[in-house]
Amino acid sequence: MRNLIQPEPMQRSALAAHEQLDGGTFADGSNGLRSLIRESWQRSAGFKADPDNPAAPLVLDQDELEDYRSQHPLAAIMPVIKKLLVQPSHDSGLLVAVGDEVGRLLWVDGDPALQRRAEGMMFVAGADWSEATVGTSAPGTALALGRGIQIAGAEHYQRAVHAWSCTAVPFHDPDSGAVLGVVDITGTATAVAPHTLSLVEATVAAAQAQLRVERLQLAAELASRPARRRATAAASRATGAGAKEGSLYRNSLQLLGRDQALLSLEGKTVALSARHSEILALLSSHPDGLSAEELSLLLYPGDGSTITLRAEMVRLRKVLQQLSPDAVPGSRPYRLPVDVVPDSGQVLSCLQRGAHRIALEIYRGAVLPRSEAPGIVELRNKVSSLLREAVLTDGSAESLLRYAGLPEARDDVGVRRAALRLLPARSPKRAAVVTDLERLEAEMRV
Repeated sequence: MRNLIQPEPMQRSALAAHEQLDGGTFADGSNGLRSLIRESWQRSAGFKADPDNPAAPLVLDQDELEDYRSQHPLAAIMPVIKKLLVQPSHDSGLLVAVGDEVGRLLWVDGDPALQRRAEGMMFVAGADWSEATVGTSAPGTALALGRGIQIAGAEHYQRAVHAWSCTAVPFHDPDSGAVLGVVDITGTATAVAPHTLSLVEATVAAAQAQLRVERLQLAAELASRPARRRATAAASRATGAGAKEGSLYRNSLQLLGRDQALLSLEGKTVALSARHSEILALLSSHPDGLSAEELSLLLYPGDGSTITLRAEMVRLRKVLQQLSPDAVPGSRPYRLPVDVVPDSGQVLSCLQRGAHRIALEIYRGAVLPRSEAPGIVELRNKVSSLLREAVLTDGSAESLLRYAGLPEARDDVGVRRAALRLLPARSPKRAAVVTDLERLEAEMRV
């Protein structure tokens, strides 16, 4: 169940419970506190955290910080975090922080005025915000619980933090599942709005996917090197951390903006034929499986041919057998025995959570754009129309302009008119939008 913050009653309960804190000694006279807050306070008291400390301690000086975070695994995904969270936060009265697995903040960015205020409680890069040090806070408590958390106002253990609220989500290694760090949004009440937790979770998921893609690309690069180098790399992986990286890759299928899908299984990646791309797109979208007749109808325009399908499935099984024997589809019904996550499914999942900005970031174009398979046409239209509807309904001017740059939106008058309504009167981007609209209106008149 999500932590839907109800500020007034919870804040009154939290303020009353703070009166039971005596120099960090916790008395369980805390009726009205959420159970996860009460348990965190108990842990904080056990750690001897002082609720009257005015600020978190700085544990990494500038030189140590630069050296440490440059080598940290989360450095690789910071461009994703910056694009999806940091850039939008600059004008929204929010801060975005990324910390390591023990609660030390490595990056803090966002609204400049808020950054200056946050320095007063040492919510800065290099400071320790673990539960053991500052008590209950979103970054430290999310790491302690291993899941996303929202902390509002007086629910913080330190009284100096009562003017702030925050949402944080742990960042897990996409392969091993180990906690690598935490992503946090801090600010006023908007930092614990119901949609904020979904936004941070979606951002973390996108960053984890990016980290996985980079590892897959590295694995593909290593596989393409001469045999002697591959043997050296394999020996290195077998004796070090690389062994863990190579064994637990999530299976994925890239369909967006591609005529031939890219399939990744167990760290191996292959470009599929157009027909095999269609088959795997359909099977990955129907995890419970499809009969030969059902798959034929989705695959072939007109009357589906099960005989032709069976021959195609024989060829597909040979391809998959070379990648991973465990991934060879079963029959009666045709079904994938392993989870294969299509990027189209990631877009739909983000849209269901209301995270259209994340969906737009993942979206690379239409699903297998040249395919005429009925099931693919239906999937393509579903993903495209739901994304357009979400951007038109909830999107900012920036999101609308980004969508307008997609090939499928080249002639979309409605999207450009919506962007024009949202752009400030003096925005330099208005001229290009007006030019596009004039072109489209002229073409319609002809």
